[in-house]
Amino acid sequence: MLFQPYRLGPFNLPHRIAMAPLTRSRARQPGNVPSSLAACYYAQRAPAALIVSEATQVSMQGQGYAWTPGIHSREQMEAWHRITKAGHEAGGRIFNQLWHVGRISHPSLQPDNMLPVVPSAIIPEGKAFIENDRGEGELVPFIRPRALNIEEMPYIVAQYERAARNAEAADFDGVEIHAANGYLIDQFIETGTNRRNDAYGGPVENRSRLLFEVAEALMRIWGRIGSGYACRRLAS
Repeated sequence: MLFQPYRLGPFNLPHRIAMAPLTRSRARQPGNVPSSLAACYYAQRAPAALIVSEATQVSMQGQGYAWTPGIHSREQMEAWHRITKAGHEAGGRIFNQLWHVGRISHPSLQPDNMLPVVPSAIIPEGKAFIENDRGEGELVPFIRPRALNIEEMPYIVAQYERAARNAEAADFDGVEIHAANGYLIDQFIETGTNRRNDAYGGPVENRSRLLFEVAEALMRIWGRIGSGYACRRLAS
């Protein structure tokens, strides 16, 4: 079964072995820009039927780890375009995983040292991985994040929408919404991290509201959704 073709939305994949997203923390600084090494890295893995890129922050606010790439600046888009070009030339397909970490962050990773944002102001367990003053990676305690006001929710959706448009401009074949593993969308879905009593809290249909709003915004850009991915419509 693994080596049989598979139809994923508009794509005819030659087999069923895909490369899962793997955070590398290799983005060059300043600007969290994918490096030239990344083009080689992904091109080498083009024999996979489908590559899902490392998690890619949709905004400066979405960053949670040192040296991870974004797709919200022109320089980042241009770097990703070189990566997708290398992957396509090697015969591969590559989707971009869109990522907002929510509370799994630290002020040193945020614009203007702001607090990370969350559905409810609950401190996560564990430590944040940051770049210290010596340019080294360091684990530091998480701090109490800031709960989002309901008026800010359209701005969160807009971050994903902008990132999805940037991924299209960078010639990705599709995008994946990172909605698991304790990051922002999952923080809204889970009752342990969502204590809200507004339209984004309480019953599961409210806690899932952000996910569906993001998915609907991305569908307007990429076309139809299949298997958790928002895929570009391709001519047959």
